[in-house]
Amino acid sequence: MTSPVSVLVVGGGSRGETYSQFARIHPERMKVVGVADPRKFACKKLQQQHNIAEENVFEDWRGILERDKFADCVLVCTPDRLHKDPAVAFARKGYHVLLEKPMATTAEDCTEIVAACTESGVMLTVCHVLRYEPVIHMIKELIDGGAIGDVVHIQHLEPVGFYHFAHSFVRGNWRNESESSFALLAKSCHDIDLIHHWAGGRRCVKVSSFGALSHFRKESKPAGAANRCLDCPVEGDCAYSASKIYLDAVKRGNVGWPVSVICPTSLPDIESVTEALRIGPYGRCVYDCDNDVCTNQVVNLEFEGGLTAAFTMVAFTESICQRKTTIYGSKGELSCDGPEIHVFDFLTRRKTTHTAPSKTPEVFGMNGHGAADYKLMEAFISAVANNDPSLIRSGPEETLRSHRLVFEAERSRREGRVVDCSAIDRHQVSA
Repeated sequence: MTSPVSVLVVGGGSRGETYSQFARIHPERMKVVGVADPRKFACKKLQQQHNIAEENVFEDWRGILERDKFADCVLVCTPDRLHKDPAVAFARKGYHVLLEKPMATTAEDCTEIVAACTESGVMLTVCHVLRYEPVIHMIKELIDGGAIGDVVHIQHLEPVGFYHFAHSFVRGNWRNESESSFALLAKSCHDIDLIHHWAGGRRCVKVSSFGALSHFRKESKPAGAANRCLDCPVEGDCAYSASKIYLDAVKRGNVGWPVSVICPTSLPDIESVTEALRIGPYGRCVYDCDNDVCTNQVVNLEFEGGLTAAFTMVAFTESICQRKTTIYGSKGELSCDGPEIHVFDFLTRRKTTHTAPSKTPEVFGMNGHGAADYKLMEAFISAVANNDPSLIRSGPEETLRSHRLVFEAERSRREGRVVDCSAIDRHQVSA
């Protein structure tokens, strides 16, 4: 293609806005030509940012499909439970699809999305953005290059972060499974995907999991605490105070995440944030919400050939999503905690440090994913422009397989048993 790739944004919230910024940095490569979102403020914001024609602004994405195809691809960034229908419909209309993770909230819906894209001959990129993180990509290159020999065991930790978890999974959009999905799918399908990726195509044969909702429960509410932080006499002694997390941030001049998402009809400032905390969900006491998702969970996996993996997700951490990984091989050990990768060679008994380049335009809203959000969009737009699906690191079939591992891990947690994963290859998994 010589003209920019034309893009529709379905879901103009935080993720939709972030991904669409690629067009502002590279107008010669990408142009946002339409947006759909039931929230007028979100639509207007993207319309102004990308100079979208009025006739291409939709309250409902179904309105787009009533017209002839007028863009190359679509970014589906709706809430988790609203992924399947637009992804399938746009694929059948001939649009290439970038789909926010998780693909969907049931294995059957995930399978239907992949089938629709395959049958329609369109590309599907699922936003496992960590696949595009330079450090993560370098780990894969080192493994494939034999730096530690045969991979024997993988240990992987996701420290969600104490205030991040309170924001997203206690007060926020992913707090309640009936409205979104279980925590392992919503937060950690990234991580199960990475373990599956590092396992190098080996089939997972067994999975087990344990997890629980800890601390953020009514019985943990401090004596004398109010239902809302702004009215609470003991708020000053609470680490999860909404005043500390949001108002203090605005006072310091920080109006990015997480402050940016709590004012759905205006830009954040002292007045709008105060009002949001007074009447909205983010001002509630963390011990008095309708949250029901796990705060901590472990997953154990066994792959063909004896490779084992152990994953831990925990809410109560200082670090915010700064994954920690150690991979043990027959010839060495690889560890990563931040921007550097350390490889210890058993033969030479020497440690080598590798640093991956992570440059990205400063104006790109990275939302905690480092350079990965930018590189994800760069890969997707390049794939569409050149009709080259090999540029996509998280394509349909492999992503479907890793999602199925997540569903099976959650089945193990709920049923209290080790799950045989042989059905995954037969496409017969149910949620």
